[in-house]
Amino acid sequence: MSVYVFGHRNPDSDSIIGAISISYLKNQLEDEEYIPARQGDISAETAFILEKFGYANKVPELKTSVAGEKVYLVDSTDKAHFQDDIDDATILGVIDHHKLGDITTSTPLECWIRPIGCSNTVVKEVYDAMGVEIPKEIAGMMMLAILSDTVIFKSPTCTKADTKAVKELAEIAGVENYKELAMEMFIVKSGTDGATARELNTRDYKVFDMNGAKVGVNQLEMIDISALDDRIDEIYADMVAMKEEEGLHTMLVLLTDIMKEGSKLLCASDDVSKIEAAFNTKLENNQVWLDGVLSRKKQVIPVVQPQF
Repeated sequence: MSVYVFGHRNPDSDSIIGAISISYLKNQLEDEEYIPARQGDISAETAFILEKFGYANKVPELKTSVAGEKVYLVDSTDKAHFQDDIDDATILGVIDHHKLGDITTSTPLECWIRPIGCSNTVVKEVYDAMGVEIPKEIAGMMMLAILSDTVIFKSPTCTKADTKAVKELAEIAGVENYKELAMEMFIVKSGTDGATARELNTRDYKVFDMNGAKVGVNQLEMIDISALDDRIDEIYADMVAMKEEEGLHTMLVLLTDIMKEGSKLLCASDDVSKIEAAFNTKLENNQVWLDGVLSRKKQVIPVVQPQF
């Protein structure tokens, strides 16, 4: 029986490349076939990575139901981030770099979770631990996934393990100037032309259960967020609509400017004071600039959740 490897809903590059890199690794070690999968469409950034390293025609399989399947998870352990029938699957393993979520299993599992910048850094460490050689193309994709998640080492989540992994993966992939390539990737990631407000609001969207309150958080990482200045009202109106449609207490959108190293926070909430208390600030016109805030995982969720 095959094992499907996939990450969270609205998959980012870490989830997609993680599915590919883990599947290859496990196929060198196990008798069962591991198949890379996904829960949604790939982003323009991920398409760039796949194209750059010859995987444009190897997009992971779309998998929206997993009842009765064997699965291996990457880049999350929160039940809300997976298929509605995830409880009916057999989870064989997890590789992640987030807080421990509410996924539970009925049997023992392989579990690799590290408080570092990217799941693919953890995957790299597993390759090393198991003595498996990383193919050149997969190494290149893992390298860019790490550079994306760590915002080219600017994110506070970035560790020495991440920078070490990128340098070693770049050498395997034959990439001399990985920062230049990463900037090309972020230019693609920053593209908003033709995108609807809903597409922007769900580009990297996750829902969190905060003591019974549902909080949706989306993050757009861009080289220059001023490109969206004339669309803020449109984006906010759609946030309000999403909040009602999904029964959220709060909907947050982080417009993260990787050059200015900070984020504009947009907030639609039943109780704005909770968000103001979290960041010790006041919102004006439902928004505020958060200097130095680049990471949802480390700088947003940990301060917002205690308010609920």
